[in-house]
Amino acid sequence: MNSFAALSITALGKRIRENETTSEAITADCLERIAEGNAQLNAFITVLGDQALADARDADREIRGGRDRGPLHGIPISLKDLIDLAGTPTTAASRVRQGSIARHDALVVTHLKSAGAVLIGKCNLHEFAYGTTSDDSAFGPVRHPLDPTRVAGGSSGGSAVAVATGMSVASVGTDTGGSIRIPSALCGVVGLKPSHHEVSCAGVVPLSWSLDQVGPITRCVDDARLLFEVMRGKSAPLLHDGPARLRGRLGVPRSYFLDVLDNDVRTQFEDAIRRLQTAGATIDDVWIPHAADTPAVYLHIQAPEAAAYHAPAIERHPEAYSPAVRLRLEAGRYLLAEDYVRAQRGRDVLRREVDAALEGHAALVLPTVAIPPPPIGAAEVEVSGSKEAVRGLMLRLTQLFNLTGHPVISIPSGAHAQGFPSGVQLIGPAGGTERLLELARACEQQLR
Repeated sequence: MNSFAALSITALGKRIRENETTSEAITADCLERIAEGNAQLNAFITVLGDQALADARDADREIRGGRDRGPLHGIPISLKDLIDLAGTPTTAASRVRQGSIARHDALVVTHLKSAGAVLIGKCNLHEFAYGTTSDDSAFGPVRHPLDPTRVAGGSSGGSAVAVATGMSVASVGTDTGGSIRIPSALCGVVGLKPSHHEVSCAGVVPLSWSLDQVGPITRCVDDARLLFEVMRGKSAPLLHDGPARLRGRLGVPRSYFLDVLDNDVRTQFEDAIRRLQTAGATIDDVWIPHAADTPAVYLHIQAPEAAAYHAPAIERHPEAYSPAVRLRLEAGRYLLAEDYVRAQRGRDVLRREVDAALEGHAALVLPTVAIPPPPIGAAEVEVSGSKEAVRGLMLRLTQLFNLTGHPVISIPSGAHAQGFPSGVQLIGPAGGTERLLELARACEQQLR
């Protein structure tokens, strides 16, 4: 195997342009990794082998001929299989969509193609993105790269595994309650949920229209920044080499968020905070008064929106859904309209409280996931001496910021005592994704 899996997009692009390698060679390396690892890890549903190699050869010809589309030109990227790619199935990891072929590209795919990216395949996920583990899928569970008996996180589990193992250089996922950040943290890669509405969801199968966001999963923060800008239709930014200085104040909302944490996660997070302080950050405790209401507010918005979208299909062929996903969808049909309205008001309160916590701070800092990856199929795990539901634990630290729309990035912060990757998430001011990425780059240099 070549060493491509350790290199950033910028480094790979430099090698292509200096004739040290080719897009075809990088793409072939990714396809070889898929061939060797996908049977066990189940990261991909559809692999576009021949087409990807043909596109890579086209990219090489264009670059040699002087047509350079930018940093993503010739870079193999995968897509979560909720995202339409014309002429290929969009399965959403469900039997419900059997035979569904996309007629048009999603807008993010249009932008990636214009930038010269090579689309290598469609990644496995939790069915219809309605779960945190990626173990409910019509194509079988996604498995953790370090231990195939454990989950990779979800719902963008296949995308995170693809990036972590070098099956693709980067991937595009979706995040409704943490679905980019959770698997990114568990697999040791970077995951960005941009500010609400910054990246278009056109051509993406929805879970909850007012919460869904599309974002990149990458090897490093700089790669996330490149994809973010291209995915929203902008030119790729000029990246700066060298160290980034960590300055400013960071807030830690300990109440509620840190009340229920695995001991290894807590130890790793406190060590990360110490490293950021040593590097020059000032750390303050902050308070989000109604944070404990987040699960109820989230449920009464997300569940009715998902139920409304799926109502026609669940009437026609309910048996095609996995039992757990069907149960959640059916339950969402019985929530009251007045509860949905109350939850929207609660959402406004939470948005104002997060804004207030961010006043005077460059970002808030939290662990990304409260537990290490649980065993596949586990409904509960023990945390601090009591049994807790896996789904609630995995959403606990992420779902608030889908409600409020603030940008969030999860970056690796080392490994737990058990050896699994650990992640820290940075939450920035609304509309401040670019500033958040600059801060994340400085933090990344201290936490890797």
